[in-house]
Amino acid sequence: MSKSTSNFLVRIQSPEGIKRIEISPKSSFKQLYECVQRALKIDGFGLFKERNFSNELYANSSQQIGSALKHGDMIYLKQIAGSSARRPSTASIDNFENFSGSLADNFSKTNVVIEDEVDQLLAKEDGLIKRGRDTKLCHHASNGCCVHCSPMEPYDESYLKEHKIKHLSFHSYIRKQTSGIDRGKYMVFDDINCRIKTGCRDHLPWPKGICSKCQPSAITLNRQVYRHVDNVMFENTNIVERFLNYWRTTGHQRMGFLYGTYEMNTDVPLGIRATVAAIYEPPQETTRDSIKFLDDEAINDVEEVAKALGLRKVGWIFTDLITDDPAAGTVKQLRGIETHFLTAQECITAGYAVSAQCMALVRDNCLVPTKDAPELGYIRESSDKQYVPDVYYKVSDK
Repeated sequence: MSKSTSNFLVRIQSPEGIKRIEISPKSSFKQLYECVQRALKIDGFGLFKERNFSNELYANSSQQIGSALKHGDMIYLKQIAGSSARRPSTASIDNFENFSGSLADNFSKTNVVIEDEVDQLLAKEDGLIKRGRDTKLCHHASNGCCVHCSPMEPYDESYLKEHKIKHLSFHSYIRKQTSGIDRGKYMVFDDINCRIKTGCRDHLPWPKGICSKCQPSAITLNRQVYRHVDNVMFENTNIVERFLNYWRTTGHQRMGFLYGTYEMNTDVPLGIRATVAAIYEPPQETTRDSIKFLDDEAINDVEEVAKALGLRKVGWIFTDLITDDPAAGTVKQLRGIETHFLTAQECITAGYAVSAQCMALVRDNCLVPTKDAPELGYIRESSDKQYVPDVYYKVSDK
């Protein structure tokens, strides 16, 4: 049998695309790692059998590829710090009797994600929007069903528009992405990265060189169509009134963390509501125009008390108030549809509260506030120390 017929193809899916590698089924997984390293010219990666990066294929020199893979299989590459060829198998570690306990613990730990209870409940719901029989359009018996009275999907655009729901709930967005013929088989959440990929051997490091393999993609700003929390509700008005009393007394701004619970929100299909039970105000120095956070030695105790009460941190709140008429007790309306809802500095402080794109720009130190326009942010220019990808926009607020 010729060499071409004795080998088989393995497809490697990476952030750069799909690469096909021809290799003998009798080769070891260590040799597979070396082939991938040469073909993609990268280091510091792991290979996995599942799209969600579970069931890792370790660089084992004793295990043959044919024992776990077959011709045409797709495996998935994920960037991981360290040398790929030296990533050991946990099975080989068990052979060492005197292996360091602390290091063994590190290998045994896995990134297990525990979903919130509300997410587990919503995952079990069908999410369908029930409709009653239309007396004008439905011409069937009471136990029948037609297109005019059949349940609607939670992401139905006409229903959302009619009820003035601007954003899909996160679970509705997931249902929409997994509703096609392929049932979301190829759906992935974009892991936006604004940094140069390390380990490229085709050229000198930045700023002396860059190529399409290591260069981050340009970003086109889009409105995020979904939101993770659809409504915030306070258990009673006294919670907010006590928080505002500080500003009323001193004229200084104030900030606090919101503690509460996540619950199902029936006003939005498959929606989530954050119900606030308390506001914790950490140590801070405040003025009329600024807030400075101080070291909080009591934060661990606060978290323990909140946990004992069944509460968790669900957000934060701050004042940005300027008196308009002291006699009437009114304040100036600085934020709104004609100005801004959050300043650029506040978006940078909590980029996760804006969108996944904003969070990536903040994380990679690409977005900075402007000095004279609080509603505007500024994208850094590329420098010798940092490459910043191009950022485009489709629409402009007027």
